[in-house]
Amino acid sequence: MDRIADAMERARGNAVPAGAFRSNRATHPREDAGAGNGVPGSIKYTRTRTLEVDRKMLRERRIVGGLESGTRTDAYKILCTQVLQRLRDNGWNALAVTSARGGEGKTLTAINLAISLAREVDQTVLLVDADLRSPNVHRCFGLPEASGLSDFLIGNVALEQILVHPGIEHLVILPGGRPLLNSSEMLGSQKMMTLVQELKGRYPSRIVVFDLPPVLSAADSLAFSPYVDAAILVVEEGATDRDDLQRAAEMLSSTRLIGTVLNKSREAEKADPVQVRDNGGWLGRILRRSRPED
Repeated sequence: MDRIADAMERARGNAVPAGAFRSNRATHPREDAGAGNGVPGSIKYTRTRTLEVDRKMLRERRIVGGLESGTRTDAYKILCTQVLQRLRDNGWNALAVTSARGGEGKTLTAINLAISLAREVDQTVLLVDADLRSPNVHRCFGLPEASGLSDFLIGNVALEQILVHPGIEHLVILPGGRPLLNSSEMLGSQKMMTLVQELKGRYPSRIVVFDLPPVLSAADSLAFSPYVDAAILVVEEGATDRDDLQRAAEMLSSTRLIGTVLNKSREAEKADPVQVRDNGGWLGRILRRSRPED
């Protein structure tokens, strides 16, 4: 209960404590997140489709992490640095991003964080759209409707056929695919568990970022959260209900809630664009803007 109380209080000034688990997994990356052809650097994708995305369109959709200079980009860089420290300190490489309810900015946060992580020189990133009831990552990138994770789970679609490189160095996307009504069963299935272990273990250089459904909207995040190493919870200032935040933190008790991102912070808008403390799980404040896609 201390973690839950801290999470609620941090919306006014305190921190969520970080997880203390440490594993022996090697943390020194050395190759790509989809092509399988060597050390991070200039990667030639031989088995992963490349679909160049329009940078102007990304900017209009507030996808800026690591792609241009500015206060919003700096916000995500600071978030990236703190997340990366937590992952490396504990030997983790699988992170979930979620929220209590829809519309609080979790998908935009997951995308910008993934891009910022991919800009680091010594690892690659795989962004997985695991919101199978309402997959939205491909829309944010302007990618066409195509097969994705849901099709892999319910059919015979090979993983290599659904991965997409969006033209951003070191980043590969696993789209969600067709929406599923039985998404919680699919996310909690043996096939999904096996896939997560493969994604985590195939390349020591890879960080896997999962965009999960809102915790209180369905059982999906509850079914999936034990498979990841850690999670961050996106909170919208002035919108996320206190009781919802408490319930969401309780439901995420099976994984390590390393921190909370305060989205659309009024305090950040009035003062510095980003205000971050290192003494706990509070990871950062993202600039207040118009309501982001979720």
